[in-house]
Amino acid sequence: MPGTTDQYEGMTAETITIPGHNGDRIHVYYARPLGPGPFPGIVWIHHFPGWDEWSQETARQLAYLGYAAVAPDLYCREGHGAPEDMAAKVRANGGVPDAQVVGDAAACRDFLRSQANANGKVGVIGTCSGGRHSVLAASCAPGFDAVVDLWGGGVVMRQEDLTPMRPVSPVDYTKDLDCPILGLFGNDDRAPTPEQVDIHEAELKKRGKKYEFHRYDGAGHGFFYYDRPQAYRAEQAVDGWRKVLDFFQRNLGS
Repeated sequence: MPGTTDQYEGMTAETITIPGHNGDRIHVYYARPLGPGPFPGIVWIHHFPGWDEWSQETARQLAYLGYAAVAPDLYCREGHGAPEDMAAKVRANGGVPDAQVVGDAAACRDFLRSQANANGKVGVIGTCSGGRHSVLAASCAPGFDAVVDLWGGGVVMRQEDLTPMRPVSPVDYTKDLDCPILGLFGNDDRAPTPEQVDIHEAELKKRGKKYEFHRYDGAGHGFFYYDRPQAYRAEQAVDGWRKVLDFFQRNLGS
C-alpha cells in the first residue's frame, strides 16, 4: 500500500470483457496498480443502483491502495444505458439470478489469479445487494480468500421472500463458506435489520466460521455513500473503511 512520498505510484483503469457465467462475455471495470507486483486481487460487486460511478471510483481507490480490482457489470446481459435505467430494468425483471452472479464473481476471481503480477490471493466485497452477492459467491464458489459484506440485505430471507431468481437464503450456505468474513452494519438499517444480522452471526458461530462483525449506532443503510447526504455518516464510514482495509491486508497481503 502507498506509504512514502518517494515511491512510484501509478495505475491503469479500463473497461474490458472477460468470459463470465456460462462463458458469456461480460463487461468489467479493471483497475490495477502499475508495476511488477505481486498484487492481491479484489472482486467488487456493485449494489442495486447498478454499475455506477461510485462503484468504479471505489475500484480505483482499491487500485491506489495496491490491489488489482475487478468490478463486473452484473446487468450487462440486459443491455446498456444509464446505470439507474439498467437497474430499474433489472428490478422490473425480478433481479439477476443468484447462480449467474456466483458464476460471474468466480470468473472475475479466476481472471485476477491468472494475471502475471498476481500474488494468488483474491477477496470479494460488495455493498447492499452486492454485500449479499459477495456472501453468496464466497459460500457457493469455494476459493476466495476473504469476503466483506457491507450491509447486505437479503442474506437472511424468509421462506415467502424466496423467488426463482433467489431460491435459497444465502445464510443457508454458511456451512460451505471456506474463508474469513467481515461484516459492517448500521444499527438503524432495515435491510438488513439488526435481528437479521443476529441470525447471520449466530449461524457463523454455530458453524465455527472465522468472522468479524461490527455494528454502528447512528448509521443506516449505505452509510459509506458520500454522494448520498441523507445516508452518509462520515465518522462511521471512515472507521468502517479502515476495518475493511485492515481485514484485506491481513487476509490477502499487500
